[in-house]
Amino acid sequence: MYHLLGGIYLGWSLGANDTANVFGTAVTSRMVSFFTAAVLSAGFVVLGAVLEGQAGMDTIGNLAQQNLYTATVTSVGAAVSITAMTLLRIPSSTSQAVVGSIIGVGLMSAADLQLHGLIKVLVCWVGTPVGALLVAMILYRLLGRGLNALAPNIYAHDELMRAGLVLSGAYGAYALGANNVANVTGVYVGAGLLTPFWGVVVGGASIAFGVLTYSKPVMMTVGKAIVRLDAFSALVVVLAEAVVVHIYAVIGVPVSTSQAVVGAVLGVGLIKQVSAVRGRVVYRIVLGWIATPLLAGAIAAAIYFVSHLRYVP
Repeated sequence: MYHLLGGIYLGWSLGANDTANVFGTAVTSRMVSFFTAAVLSAGFVVLGAVLEGQAGMDTIGNLAQQNLYTATVTSVGAAVSITAMTLLRIPSSTSQAVVGSIIGVGLMSAADLQLHGLIKVLVCWVGTPVGALLVAMILYRLLGRGLNALAPNIYAHDELMRAGLVLSGAYGAYALGANNVANVTGVYVGAGLLTPFWGVVVGGASIAFGVLTYSKPVMMTVGKAIVRLDAFSALVVVLAEAVVVHIYAVIGVPVSTSQAVVGAVLGVGLIKQVSAVRGRVVYRIVLGWIATPLLAGAIAAAIYFVSHLRYVP
């Protein structure tokens, strides 16, 4: 079972990086404490993984023919690239890292890559930030009208926002677990090492561990660096991200919560004031999205190459 260490490491990296997205805006708007956010995220990630996480397993597991060795190399390559992005405090895409690793290993091992599956994943990657941007703009208008109709006083407004952020964050964590657990253990399910059930259990627990131990640095980047968010805007961002990611979980395509949350933040920023969006930070994050699959593929290919070297006396 030592082969699973690569997947567990990847799950930890995903939790440390991606799960910050579901509560980052709430924490940096000081409506929810980091401890509360981390505990809720960990619990609902596991719940989402167990209840709805199996749909994406086939997509990831079938992108290329897998065995225990290639599954391990794929996981390690993706995890190292995500860890690097986490240390740099750059929200990155675990889905892109995993697919990059699969392609890197597939090219080195001459495995048949399923182009139909790859194209499906690529299309969904493009649709994720765009969809989140549009959903955020719609929700901002609709929820804003509802809030204005209620006309709560300052105390009631704060309590309403806090409750909304907790509920939407819990939903976001659930959607993350349902969608992204396939990134962690999908290759192991494809290789036959795990059943789909144990794949979601092991993957969900690994993600939760990453949330509890090292998610705060990226959380601060997502919540503050792109655009300053008030509590209402934070609620819209998290809810839009959760809706989009959950839709793709039902479809069975793992997508990036980082891309979804950044798209949602940009949608809110465009409604409020274009100049409020910090272009330099967005550029840095987009650069990370481009670099992540390339880095993961290169690392996985390098591991595969080095491990097949033979000493000839």
